[in-house]
Amino acid sequence: MNHAITGAAAWIALTGAVPYLTTGALPLDPIGVLAGAAVCAGAALLPDADHHSATIAHSVPVLGRLVTRAIGEVSGGHRHGAHSLLAVGVAALLAWALTLLTVPLDGFGPVAIGAGVGTAALVCFGLKARDFVDRWSTAWLLGIAMGLFIVVVVPEQIEWFPVAVALGYAVHLAGDALTTGGLPGPWWPWVPRPPAAFAEVPVLNRVWMRNGYVALPLLGDTGSRRERAFGALLTIYVSVASGYQLLLGIGIDPLSIV
Repeated sequence: MNHAITGAAAWIALTGAVPYLTTGALPLDPIGVLAGAAVCAGAALLPDADHHSATIAHSVPVLGRLVTRAIGEVSGGHRHGAHSLLAVGVAALLAWALTLLTVPLDGFGPVAIGAGVGTAALVCFGLKARDFVDRWSTAWLLGIAMGLFIVVVVPEQIEWFPVAVALGYAVHLAGDALTTGGLPGPWWPWVPRPPAAFAEVPVLNRVWMRNGYVALPLLGDTGSRRERAFGALLTIYVSVASGYQLLLGIGIDPLSIV
């Protein structure tokens, strides 16, 4: 599954103002919706930083692979610790800590440089994962531009940064849980194995697997037709909802046109 699109979709659904297509549970202005969608899309790639060939591994020459390899070793390998609820909490805490990292700037007051750097990196990851740009250098330039825009032009938008990171991270785990590979469960590092009798029970043996992982494999194997179809639907959803928010941002209410 392309996790970046699931992150963007989840953020828009939570914060957007599109009739019938969004919940508005955390209502934001169009800037917050669109910028947050880009951040959430990048955050949805973070759990795969435990794999040396993930998108993030290629973000910075040499260093990217070294960092992802180190994360994989510390977390126990791919789809282990970095794919746990504990990791979601750690990611949210680190994102919140970044918002506290500020530097005084004449004429602007304190600038949230930490959240700006985080925004730049996550936007960069999201853009490259969706192939909106061909080169990492371009992705970084656009990410840095977004980071500067948020912390300098609209610094009030920083408040949602930790929420976007936590949501993107959690949505990635939800997507993996819908495939046959599953996840190590909510109590990692404790991964209890099911009773032996479970191995003989249809359906249950695919929900709680012999290795202790849990799943609700509605999408089948990773890369299946069902998964690709779901991703295509989410892409359409994000395109439509983003276009609606963009029009609102420039002062055009699509409903008034209709």
